[in-house]
Amino acid sequence: MTILPDILEPGMRVAFCGTAVGTRSAQVRAYYAGQGNQFWDILSRTGLTPHKLDPDEYHTLNKYGIGLTDLVKKRSGGDSDISSSDFDVTRFSSKIEKFAPKALAFNGKRAGKEFFRQSHVNYGRQDKTIGRTNIFVLPSTSGAARRYWEESYWYELANFVNK
Repeated sequence: MTILPDILEPGMRVAFCGTAVGTRSAQVRAYYAGQGNQFWDILSRTGLTPHKLDPDEYHTLNKYGIGLTDLVKKRSGGDSDISSSDFDVTRFSSKIEKFAPKALAFNGKRAGKEFFRQSHVNYGRQDKTIGRTNIFVLPSTSGAARRYWEESYWYELANFVNK
């Protein structure tokens, strides 16, 4: 099991949060490295990065005001490999309060549901905040979640953080 380090700094435009590091990402030690994952494509299409980065360039995201983390830091794998007891929402919330990005974006509903401790969340900007950090729930970029893909929420986030 390989857990990737958080890429978080004070003053970020946006911190992306997944459920846990995926199996392929853990193997190659690079965020969002799974085949069919759209994360790096959508960052460049929305203008959050000036060009498409490769997964092994994840550590350079702080240059663009972007951070990366996961709600589960002690395990890796797909959502079906993770149980609710693996989530440490208290630790995560403290981390977001400390770094205070303009926005926190959950990459997928599972992470958003676990964070809010709700069985249902909607995509888009949420009513709750963490301090001054606005929260978004976005469709997952995972290839396994392709049937739920809807880019408009990613553009909504990009428009918000680029104001």
